[in-house]
Amino acid sequence: MTLTEERAKPHTVRRLTRPDPTSRTRGGQRFLLVGLALASMYSLFPVWWLTVSATKDRVGLYQSNGLWFSGWHLWDNLHQLFSYEHGIFLRWTANSLLYAGVGSLGGTLLALATGYGLARFQFPGRNLVFACVVGSFLIPIALLTLPLYLLFSQIGLVDTPWAMLIPCLINPFSVYLAKVYTEATIPYELLEAARIDGAGELRIFFSIVLRMMTTGGATVFLLAFVNTWNAFFLPLTVLRGEENWTLNIGLYNWSGKRLESGVDLTSLVLTGALLSIVPMAIMMVAMRRYWRTGVTLGALK
Repeated sequence: MTLTEERAKPHTVRRLTRPDPTSRTRGGQRFLLVGLALASMYSLFPVWWLTVSATKDRVGLYQSNGLWFSGWHLWDNLHQLFSYEHGIFLRWTANSLLYAGVGSLGGTLLALATGYGLARFQFPGRNLVFACVVGSFLIPIALLTLPLYLLFSQIGLVDTPWAMLIPCLINPFSVYLAKVYTEATIPYELLEAARIDGAGELRIFFSIVLRMMTTGGATVFLLAFVNTWNAFFLPLTVLRGEENWTLNIGLYNWSGKRLESGVDLTSLVLTGALLSIVPMAIMMVAMRRYWRTGVTLGALK
């Protein structure tokens, strides 16, 4: 090839290809979806095992695969659960609903009122009170159980519903949440306008503040309800008679009968544990409506 032909030959230009940013985004999304799927499976695995175990009889519970069904004995387990010891399971369910429902509702109302007062009223020692609130919810509840038991013993409240309801009414962490939410949603201008119109403080709180704090109140109530429903050490300490026990204490007592008296109630314990999830699931679905609508209630027009 001559020099002239070499010059006449067209030269190919190499272009540098840049990585497509959309491919990286898709790869990150896939990785995120895989991670969320694994986390969901990890979270639902105990529920699946509990559901499968509640459908088995005592033989299938010990001799079959723990992750798959072996016959269908759920209705028999439910019948035995509701009829064992004259239906004491229903009494425990009613007790748990009483402690968690009434206690959480009263505690939420007190927490919202206290948080509103700390956030929107100026008084001497307010910062000190708030510091005590923050410091108190850092103390584990297990450390307060024994002093509560000694106090309730002196005033005669041990083995009564008040031994569970009174501690549920006071929750420093709920007060902290209510204060933070009040500072974010309740403006001073709205309160001053209501006072100028002649509204009293109680009317302002019940007619205006509570309506605007629906979202925060629903969150506080749900957290308090779950905490009280799952409580174990406090009812184990302050409740003695079976008629005042909660679901957790009752099922724990049934699980220990295998070692004490040789009576195997594992099927009933697992079936009762499965039913104990239902109230919390219903509460989560019911509270979702308040989370959606409560966001717009605090808007100023």
